[in-house]
Amino acid sequence: MAGVQVGAGATSTVPWAALDHAALGLPATCDLPAPQALDALVHATAGVAYLKWFEYQLAAAMHAELVEPFEDEDRRELDAHTRCAATIATTLSITQGAARTLLTDAVALRDRLPLVAECLRDGVVTPHHIRTIVSRTELIEGQCYAALVDADIARALRRAGSWSPARMEAMVDTMVDRRDPDAVRARREKAKRNREFTVEIGRDGLASATDTRPAEDIVALHAAVRRLAEQVCPKDTRSKAAQASDAHYALITQTKFGCDCDRPITDCRYKNIDLTTFAANAPRIVIHLVTDTTTLTGPVPAPENERVCRSPQHLPRPYLNAAAPPRPDAQTDTDEVEADSAANPVSAETMAPESPAPEPVAAGSASVESVAAEPVATETVATEAVPSDRPTVTAGTGDSGDSTELGGAATAGDAADHSRGCEEPVGLDFVDGVGFLPGIGIISGAHVRDLAADPRTIIRPLGDGTDTPLPATQPSNPYRPSAALDAYVRARDLFCTWPGCNRPAWDGDLDHITEYDHTHPEKGGQTSAHGLGAKCRFH
Repeated sequence: MAGVQVGAGATSTVPWAALDHAALGLPATCDLPAPQALDALVHATAGVAYLKWFEYQLAAAMHAELVEPFEDEDRRELDAHTRCAATIATTLSITQGAARTLLTDAVALRDRLPLVAECLRDGVVTPHHIRTIVSRTELIEGQCYAALVDADIARALRRAGSWSPARMEAMVDTMVDRRDPDAVRARREKAKRNREFTVEIGRDGLASATDTRPAEDIVALHAAVRRLAEQVCPKDTRSKAAQASDAHYALITQTKFGCDCDRPITDCRYKNIDLTTFAANAPRIVIHLVTDTTTLTGPVPAPENERVCRSPQHLPRPYLNAAAPPRPDAQTDTDEVEADSAANPVSAETMAPESPAPEPVAAGSASVESVAAEPVATETVATEAVPSDRPTVTAGTGDSGDSTELGGAATAGDAADHSRGCEEPVGLDFVDGVGFLPGIGIISGAHVRDLAADPRTIIRPLGDGTDTPLPATQPSNPYRPSAALDAYVRARDLFCTWPGCNRPAWDGDLDHITEYDHTHPEKGGQTSAHGLGAKCRFH
């Protein structure tokens, strides 16, 4: 690998602070009224995303020059990739690990996720989400459906809404898991065989224990621990985390648990909790699982236009810069890839089948534990269907003259020939749905069907199979939603709808988006699917 002379080709030595703010679209001063400051903040955030995209482009260009010519035959311990990362680390004064991550993400965005990279360039997604997207799509590397997953994710990102870390993980996992149900099922079976219980000795006389269990078991355990940990008075001196730790130990060892306040037992009824009595009197634990009827019946045939290998690894690399050798863009010309997202706060569905959207189903899997986090809904039926008129997206621009596809990301230089590369049948005959487990995230379709087959599971369709709408409000109080509407809104939103919040919708309340007018209910704040949103207690 040839040496790199740092600074020899610097384009400018002018500090960023000395640049013309007007040329960057920034105000001359930061002393602005709040509304104008927010507008400038939005613009600056989009600029940060563009600069991060540009940084990835530069790192990918370095990889193309310093690593790719040697990666096939370089077997040294300090190979070309490591040396390239070391060059970046030294120049930017960052660690070797941070430089390797930058290089890895840059190559992934170029080769595996070019449409996601365009979302970053356009400020549609913030830089801190890129690591999540890249890491959770590593399994599609070199797969025939990689370009389809890239298009699915990009389409979801360009919808209106916000992305908390949990929403982003759920959306990406949905797009990946539905494409290769056999591989997902095989990974889960391997993970189940490798479950373990480990103990790690820490410092200061403490240690930590880790138990690897199926997701539904952990949800039930968490609910039981949380329920017992709440049996303390306000004068308890421990943090909530410490209370949960003590409750967990008490449940496992069947030892006593109680409030640690300094009041006598005659003044604090939580001083000593009898676990046997507590478990006998508490309701059962209910685990909510959101899926659709298609997932319950099994994988469905993949659309004909998706049964072809269009892996970005088999296509020419995209242009790195204007001076680089011609490298046709790695985007595919898949026709109207229909992607779904579990993350849209307004009209999210939890499944992403290519066929017309099926009727959603909420499956509540009851654990054998006898402690409950919340009661079971008695009627979980939807009053309004989730809108199905979602915009379609073409995952490429070679054959499309519509620059509005994918949020107008198409440019004149993108109209390259995408027909080259491997396009042969690969046997991607089926796609599968997924399920959403609050507190955990996305689980595979096979996992959903395993839970549905459990005799303790109660399946409640969100709807009665007819076009007749069910009551949206309680008969005695038009302010409060009916059980049907309550279940539908929570299944639709999945999380607290406040931007960036990860709290599951089942852990919060339903709030009117527009304040309810108790004097004239018809004037505003309607109790309907469009007028309600899930909110956690904090928001």
